[in-house]
Amino acid sequence: MAANRKIWVAAMVCAATVVGVTGCSKGDENKAKSDKKEPVASASASTPPPPVDPFKGLDADTIADRALTATKGATSFRMVGDGEADGEQLKLDLALDDKGACIGKMGLKDATADLLRADKVMYMKANAKFWQVTAGEGASAEEGNAMAEVLKGRWMKMSGKNAGELADVCDLKSQRKEMDKDRGKRTGMTRGADTEVDGKAAVTLTKKQSNGDTFTMYVAKEGEPFVLKTVETGSDGPGTLVLSEYNKPVKATAPPADQVMDLAKFGG
Repeated sequence: MAANRKIWVAAMVCAATVVGVTGCSKGDENKAKSDKKEPVASASASTPPPPVDPFKGLDADTIADRALTATKGATSFRMVGDGEADGEQLKLDLALDDKGACIGKMGLKDATADLLRADKVMYMKANAKFWQVTAGEGASAEEGNAMAEVLKGRWMKMSGKNAGELADVCDLKSQRKEMDKDRGKRTGMTRGADTEVDGKAAVTLTKKQSNGDTFTMYVAKEGEPFVLKTVETGSDGPGTLVLSEYNKPVKATAPPADQVMDLAKFGG
């Protein structure tokens, strides 16, 4: 399972963060004819004032820093990723908070797994394909099938070092540290045209990496300057990661004991 965990963790580090961007919608102009002799005053009264740019006068790197600070300060968020790592296509959908709760799922081709972290304990319930391909280095197909049968419909309990990098992926504090490690991508950025995503106004920040890849970040213009989305193109871990549901409670409850298999009973 180590190799597969590495793939998913790598995806979390280098996938792009997708931002929901929404620009201000334009109101319909009132073109009704009027017999009154004050058409100019009437038209100006119906025209809304231009939206205020909260980042006016700031360079792109400063906006990126503010976005990073706001995102790290959130008590919770949901991240939905779709990317590539080590040549493998993967999907990830997790909601996590600063109290250690986490719930969601990940997928690698036809191998899928539900993830749950409650009371500082990591649980995972996967389909047969997942256990067949992650039985461990050197494991035979028969061993993989046997593991899939034993764990069918059950949650695998992983505590301590047995949880490995999966615990980090499902931990908000670890994700904050990864944001700091990735700071180099957010220097030397250029501000592009504002855009709209999911009804939220957003600033577009882009940087061309030294290896030719492109990193784009979308930052909310309304409310807190959260990162709503990042997109990375090129050969080195291309993908997107959407961040949403900021500061919303994450309800994670440990599964019933009769539906749990302790990884320690497998000898790790």
